[in-house]
Amino acid sequence: MFDPEKYRDRIEENKRRYRISASWQEPDRVPIHISTGGSFYSKLFGYNIRDYYTDPEVCMEVQLKGLEWAYEELRDDRTGYGLHVDLGPIAEGLYFGFPIEYPDDTSPWIVRALETPEQIEAFEVPDPAESPGLADACRRIEEYKDLAKKRGIDLPVGGGIGIHPPLSCACALAEPELIFTLMAEEPELIHRFFAKLLEAFCRLIDWRDGISGRKTESIGLADDHSAFVSNAMYREMVLPYNMAIYDRYGKKGRSLHADGPNDHHFEMYANDVKLTSMDIGGFSDIANAKPALHGKTRFSGGLNCRDLYYDLETAKPVIDRAIRIGAPGGGFTLAVGGETYVGVNPDTLVKAVEYAKEAGRYPVCTQ
Repeated sequence: MFDPEKYRDRIEENKRRYRISASWQEPDRVPIHISTGGSFYSKLFGYNIRDYYTDPEVCMEVQLKGLEWAYEELRDDRTGYGLHVDLGPIAEGLYFGFPIEYPDDTSPWIVRALETPEQIEAFEVPDPAESPGLADACRRIEEYKDLAKKRGIDLPVGGGIGIHPPLSCACALAEPELIFTLMAEEPELIHRFFAKLLEAFCRLIDWRDGISGRKTESIGLADDHSAFVSNAMYREMVLPYNMAIYDRYGKKGRSLHADGPNDHHFEMYANDVKLTSMDIGGFSDIANAKPALHGKTRFSGGLNCRDLYYDLETAKPVIDRAIRIGAPGGGFTLAVGGETYVGVNPDTLVKAVEYAKEAGRYPVCTQ
C-alpha cells in the first residue's frame, strides 16, 4: 500500500524547490513535473482504459499502482498524492445531459449534439442542483470514498467536476469547425452562446462552493482551443468571458492550461489576464514563452509527448534546449505540456527525469 510518509522528506524538499523558483530565484536545480494520469497508468499496468473510467475498483487499483510507480520509479518533483474518481473529459456531457460514449480501451467522449445554429441558439443553462449527470457524479464520488474506507486506505480521497471556459466548452458540445465558423460569420450568436456558457460555469462553481462550504478564490482554466483563434478574435470573442471568470474566482490565483501553440497569446496572458501560472502545452515554443512570461507568470512545459516516444538520446536535445531557455532566473518547471499520453515510453520518461535532474542544476549552461 502506498505510504506518503515514506517520501515525506523528499516531498518537503520538492516544495522548497518550487517555492524558491516561484519567487523568481534559482533553487538547486530546475523543478520537474511529469503529468502522468489514468490513461497512461492503465496501459502501463495492463488495464483496459474503459474499465479505468467505468469500474471504481479498477480506477482505485490503477491510481494506487500509479502513485507507487511515480514515487519509486519516475521520481519527479511532485508533491501531491491521493485518490479521486476520474470521470474523464466528459464534465460538460454530465452537466448538460449530452450523450456520452465509452469506447473500448480509450477515454470516454461526449457526443457533440449541437449541430446547427438553431440548436445553439436554443441551448438553455440547467440548474446544477437538478442535473441528473451531476447527481450521478456525486454518487460515484461518495461510493469511491466508501470503497477506500472498506479497503483501509489512509489517503486523501475525493473527486469533483468542472467544465471548460466558454470557447472550449462550446467545442465540447458542437464540432469545433462549426464554432469557429460561427465566430467569424455569426458573432452575435456566439456571444449569446458564450454568455450562457459563462452563466453555466459560474452556476456550477457556486453550486460546488455551496456544497463544500468553501469559496473559490483561485482558479485554473483549460483553454484548449485558444491556439486556433487569432489574438484579435480572442480579445473580442473569448477574453471577456475568461476575464469574467478570473475576476470572480481568481482573486488569489489564476492559472491556465492551453494545448498550444499559443505563442501569439503569451503577451496577453501575462500583461492583460495577469496569470500567476501557466502550462504552455506541448506545442508552444519555450523560446517565445520565456521573454513574454518571465517575471510575471510562472510557467511549465518545454517537452512534448512526441519527444518521449523513443529513447533518451532522442529526448536529450529537447530537454537541454528547454532547460537552457527556461531555467535562468527561476519561475520555470520542466514538464510535459498538458497530459502524458499513452504511447510515451515509460523507460524513456524515467531516464529523462534522471537526466534533467543533472542537466538542470544551477547555474545552467545558457549557450
